[in-house]
Amino acid sequence: MPDMDPAVASEATNPKRARSLRLLAGGVIIAGLAGGLWWAAFERGRVETDNAYVGGETAQVTPQLPGTVARVLVGGTQAVAAGDVLVVLDDADARIAVAQAEAALAQARQRFEQAGAAADAARARAAGRQADIAAARSRLAEAEAMLARARGDLERRQQLAGSGAISAEELAAARSAVAAASAARDSATNAVNSATDGARAATGDANAATALVRNLNISTSPDVRAAQAVLDRARLDLARTVIRAPIAGIVTNRMVQLGQRVAGGTPLMTLVPTAGLYVDANFKESQLKAISPGQTVEMKSDLHGGDVVYHGRVVGLAGGTGSAFALIPAQNATGNWVKVVQRLPVRIALDPAELKAHPLRVGLSMTVVVDARQ
Repeated sequence: MPDMDPAVASEATNPKRARSLRLLAGGVIIAGLAGGLWWAAFERGRVETDNAYVGGETAQVTPQLPGTVARVLVGGTQAVAAGDVLVVLDDADARIAVAQAEAALAQARQRFEQAGAAADAARARAAGRQADIAAARSRLAEAEAMLARARGDLERRQQLAGSGAISAEELAAARSAVAAASAARDSATNAVNSATDGARAATGDANAATALVRNLNISTSPDVRAAQAVLDRARLDLARTVIRAPIAGIVTNRMVQLGQRVAGGTPLMTLVPTAGLYVDANFKESQLKAISPGQTVEMKSDLHGGDVVYHGRVVGLAGGTGSAFALIPAQNATGNWVKVVQRLPVRIALDPAELKAHPLRVGLSMTVVVDARQ
């Protein structure tokens, strides 16, 4: 009998072992088919990356005017609500500015009231000048009547002088009366002209004074409004000495100290939000063809582990890769160029309810799976 291979001989002599091997091979094949079917049914079209990080719209707290820090009411890692007081600047100068602006406003109101009274007085003077004109004209008419009477007396005496009935003295007296009446008439005429000129000047003054207050009241006067604007600005500067939180979040990177002199725009601290966070997932360029806005996303964080699954939606794809906007962009025109697979940030919105139940922090890493079958 020829020699047999030891393994064949062993299998031939051990049928139970051969049957076990066949069952094992069949199990492996069945498991592979099941895994393939499961992948085709559930995992095919799902794009995954662990190069993803939590982001948020942080707020940098800066003063809007220079000043000395009088109080610092928060510390690092402290949670604050929107509107909470963070820092208080010394407000002595601002209070003085408010007091000065209030005084200037009171003066502007007083000047407007004085202008109104001056306009009334000017109109009264103009009306009085019209009365002066009437009185002067009345005196002029009286003087003209006296002159006409004197001239009539002179004519009668001149007619009688030829017959000797009138003496030379009476004739001279009549002529003197005519001259006096004529002088009185000229004086009355000058008085009328003077009263007319005075009335014209008074009317011009009244018009000028009235123009300052015409169609205006205490609240619409330009001077009053300008003074009110200065007061509003002073009060705004006073309010800005109290620096409040623009958003709710966690105090981070606090750089302000008590007694520090700060200029307008100096960074004091950063507020990192706990709500409204998002995830930026950096997918390879070869994965992007299957990703589009609106697709559902499942995410897990290292902070809470695999038991907590976040759900979200793709918001959009960035306009360029990180290397395209780097401070020193890659120079691929050199001779030692080596292709590097680029990644593009994909913005993903988180479910607010899940985020509230399981809070995250900006910068934490996430594992992201996008359902690209949609």
